[in-house]
Amino acid sequence: MASAPPHATGDTATEQFLGHRKLLFSVVYNMLGSLADTEDALQEVWLAWSARHRAPDAAPVDNPRAYLVRAAMNRALARRAEVARRRETYVGPWLPEPLVTAEDDVAGSAERAEALSMAVLVVLETLSPLERAVFVLHEVFGFGHPEIAGILGRSPAAVRQLAARARRHVQARRPRHRPAPDVHSQVTERFAAAALGGDLRALLELLAPDVTLWTDGGGKGPATSLRPVRGRDRVAALFMSVAAALPADALDVRHRRVADDPCALVFSADGPIAVVIVDLAPADDRITGIYSITNPDKLPRTQR
Repeated sequence: MASAPPHATGDTATEQFLGHRKLLFSVVYNMLGSLADTEDALQEVWLAWSARHRAPDAAPVDNPRAYLVRAAMNRALARRAEVARRRETYVGPWLPEPLVTAEDDVAGSAERAEALSMAVLVVLETLSPLERAVFVLHEVFGFGHPEIAGILGRSPAAVRQLAARARRHVQARRPRHRPAPDVHSQVTERFAAAALGGDLRALLELLAPDVTLWTDGGGKGPATSLRPVRGRDRVAALFMSVAAALPADALDVRHRRVADDPCALVFSADGPIAVVIVDLAPADDRITGIYSITNPDKLPRTQR
């Protein structure tokens, strides 16, 4: 991958790009769910942006934020087809690459809010690229429909239709609910202790009857199942078999965050082996979804 843009200097183009980079990263990541693809797309945006500013006949950009977001979204949309092709040959369930931070790093500006939760990103994978683009820009970052129309090259009426379809789709599969942060963290920690400790009774108390487990090993990491596992008894039995096969004294669990979600980061002596995120029911805070990422290609940035 090409080198990253230089640190801010007196160069106006560089300062403008770096000033909006966090927003651009979040927009593209929400579209692609892949850190490597996001960084590559941003590098393409930077190269095009800097080349434009070096061109002697280029007209000035009145609104750098809108221009850069449009360029970033166009790059993301262009990469969606490539991402979809790769997933056709992916081994087992595919989950978005987790963006792991320290437990106390609440880098939670609006630009890193709801759509970066694992559950929402999984739902966004079921939208069309344009529906996803409209949802990300409007629901997450607050762009108005006329502004989105300019970014996507569509009419405002078409954007409103896309927004309505995307909103209905997401709300039907992911009702707006965010558990209290302390409750979510406590349940995550209790789940990790019960699952890795082989405590069946404690595990059953935490799981909702219709819980679903997704494990993304990509054919490379330790995967508990190549298909989603549904139902409390089946999920609990699977974790009991995993706990029986793992040397518990050789594992180290650290609690981190994936955007606003708490997660359990599991280490062996050789390094990280899993990132586990749980999704809670609105009514009783029991676990309705478990996302376990064990593909080593998605774990290299995590630190003990």
